[in-house]
Amino acid sequence: MDKAELVVVGGGIVGLGAARAWIRRHPKSRVVVLEKEAAPGAHASGRNSGVLHAGFYYDADSLKAELSVRGNAAMRAFCESRGLPLRVCGKLVVTRHERELPRIDALLARGAANGVRVVGVDAAEARRIEPRAKTVERALWSPDTAVVSPGAVMAALAAELREAGVEIRTGTTLTGRAGGRILATSTGPLRAERVLNAAGVYADRVAASWDVGAGMQLVPFRGSYVMGEGTPPLACCVYPVPDPTVPFLGVHVTVTPDGGTKLGPTASPARWREDYGGRAHFSLEEAREQARAQLRLAIRERSFRRHAVRELLHHSRTLVVREASALVDGLRRAQFRAWGRPGIRAQLVDRRTGRFVSDFVVEDGERSVHVLNAVSPAFTCSLPFGELLADRLEGVA
Repeated sequence: MDKAELVVVGGGIVGLGAARAWIRRHPKSRVVVLEKEAAPGAHASGRNSGVLHAGFYYDADSLKAELSVRGNAAMRAFCESRGLPLRVCGKLVVTRHERELPRIDALLARGAANGVRVVGVDAAEARRIEPRAKTVERALWSPDTAVVSPGAVMAALAAELREAGVEIRTGTTLTGRAGGRILATSTGPLRAERVLNAAGVYADRVAASWDVGAGMQLVPFRGSYVMGEGTPPLACCVYPVPDPTVPFLGVHVTVTPDGGTKLGPTASPARWREDYGGRAHFSLEEAREQARAQLRLAIRERSFRRHAVRELLHHSRTLVVREASALVDGLRRAQFRAWGRPGIRAQLVDRRTGRFVSDFVVEDGERSVHVLNAVSPAFTCSLPFGELLADRLEGVA
């Protein structure tokens, strides 16, 4: 029977990051990555915004805070060493109302607690950084925010793993456990000494096979950017002060490694788990499941109701441009004609409380480790996150 010391379920950035950490520690071990699509990174990782976050949004005692600063530096070094597209452009977080000024102070305090380079600037200084930025009195400047090409990162990481002897078995789905250490897959049984579940939007279902994650459910949100055409280049990314009641950063203005501009993302509740629009990947079972989950959220979370209603407006490019125009002068709808490729945010919800889970969630099972929540900034954090997961995998042996 086919055997492996480590089987990784899911070929996204978190799964590949963990496989990289493991094979560096155990270069003679056999590692198999199961990826149901034709190539790694076909879902959230390859459709990522490409922003490397600095780490000032997150509570100091969270995994996100612990991993963001190291992850930003590690991913920048990875891109630089391989000549991948990278632009260290920085980020301005601007205020739209005086009532947002205390939130700027809170973000500055979080940044300081997390060891992040952040600076409070006045409106004139913000304009010197980006002449088109709009802010009320003050803003936050993050010089270490950067942007990369997610597709280039995924391709380079997959190539490195294959060179190190990791087998990335594409077109292969985990269908369940056949008993003990035997995994059932679409290409035949596979014996695994250890399993890492990094299955993204299906991580809760995979975890259930190990009786892990009870009371948790993944609720997907679909996000899209409006892509600029011939827009004057911006010096940096410009973000609004985030709404603390929802786990999204709001519509913002993002620069790309090649100097382009995109607006967004939207964050609409998805109808099923891989709802990229139209009827692709439609599942009646998942549609019913998500309808029930979103109804529970709507009943128990007032912020979700408000967010869902607001997101209905973001189906209009005109309104996305209008919202982004509160942050940056000179945006014109004629410059933003097309939607980019949508992505799915696999947001974990605690069914017992009916609330969003904000931090990364990792739980151990029988000879297995399960990544139940790996939303943004998981791409930024992926390399040190992989080291953390390798530590956990060594502990479940």
